[in-house]
Amino acid sequence: MQSFVRAKLHGIRVTGADLNYHGSITLDADLCREAGLDPLEFVEIWNKMSGARISTYVLYGPAGSGCCVLNGAAARTCQVGDEVIIASASYGSVDDVISHKPRVLIFGEGNRVVDRVVYDVFRDEAGRLDMRIIEAETGAEEAPRVATQIRVV
Repeated sequence: MQSFVRAKLHGIRVTGADLNYHGSITLDADLCREAGLDPLEFVEIWNKMSGARISTYVLYGPAGSGCCVLNGAAARTCQVGDEVIIASASYGSVDDVISHKPRVLIFGEGNRVVDRVVYDVFRDEAGRLDMRIIEAETGAEEAPRVATQIRVV
């Protein structure tokens, strides 16, 4: 078995830090649901500002709030306003990641989602592994297109 990205929040900004909490990261429940992060799921957090890397678990915060609050010891690794990447992993085979298609939410100012993409792992005509980043489904009739202008802010 291998470890693969399962869901990712890219560039979300820290909105709070609570050293006296018993631990974890509190995230907007709506954002977690959309990306596929579950309550109490372990995640990796990478601080783009300081380079700090930590592991903790997810607590659902108020839906629609845009919150990203580091609690307990994790609060020492980030400052309010820091931009972080939060990713979860799952274990399985390559065929599992091919069928899963991890969702990525990309954030801008005010923790608004500015882009939604999917990591699409597939086998090419020769059977070799390949991947592309595609636009997330919008509910429209057309198939998702390869993402050509991913906005990372």
